[in-house]
Amino acid sequence: MTLPADSHVHTEWSWDAARGSMERTCRRAVEIGLPAVAFTEHVDHTVWTLDRSHVDEGAHLLTFTSPHGVVTPGPFDAAGYLEALAACRDRHPGLRILSGLELGEPHLHREAVEQVLAAGSFDRVLGSLHCLPDGDDWTEPGELFGRRPAADIVRSYLRDVAAMVAADDAFEVLAHIDYPVRSWDEGAHGPFDPSDVESEFRDALGATAAAGKALEINTVLPLHPTVVRWWHEAGGDAVSFGSDAHEPAELGRRFAEAAGLAEACGFRPGRDPHDLWPRVG
Repeated sequence: MTLPADSHVHTEWSWDAARGSMERTCRRAVEIGLPAVAFTEHVDHTVWTLDRSHVDEGAHLLTFTSPHGVVTPGPFDAAGYLEALAACRDRHPGLRILSGLELGEPHLHREAVEQVLAAGSFDRVLGSLHCLPDGDDWTEPGELFGRRPAADIVRSYLRDVAAMVAADDAFEVLAHIDYPVRSWDEGAHGPFDPSDVESEFRDALGATAAAGKALEINTVLPLHPTVVRWWHEAGGDAVSFGSDAHEPAELGRRFAEAAGLAEACGFRPGRDPHDLWPRVG
């Protein structure tokens, strides 16, 4: 099986990917046979609270006001990023290299997002929800486990996803719809079952389809097959594949399995290797 393009990849140009490398990632893509890679660097404007010990040691371009305080991502260097991308395209002419961004909560930061998008041409733009309200502040969903019922955290996240996709036209692909599940403790709560929050999943998927956006099959965790099936039932037009790699070794992880899942749920490769996979039937 020919692997699909990896449409969600971070390098040293993202604040949380100090071990990333655009050049080494390109070499890795050629090595494992990926037809294309999209460097979708973080563009985050939300300021949130977080325990410093919960941040990967590879985080950089990041400001903390205290060990248990406010996190402020640094600004995205669009000019430097685009220059590095052009150099990689020159060095790897056989690899399709797409420019891209991962916009965090773009519906909450319209003017700031518009300024970044105006800085250049971006081939693949993802929209992501990384934070949830926490009193008067914002925090990552993972910080809420142990303080709120686990299923309620996922419900809140999916309700906010539905609001984000309905409110924002700045991106074409919804990233990691199952983001809170990364922090799900099976020992405490048992295996995650999407049917426990089916109504919220279907609402979020329906809103995404109605907005004309694609759904990402993110492979940090295997996306539950039921969610991909619900996406097809919701009328979703296309899927993309994203390793969410923050270092070259993570590129294209679990892609053979993800491609098989997409095909089983009614999606097929596009005309070109870098295309989104459209639905069939």
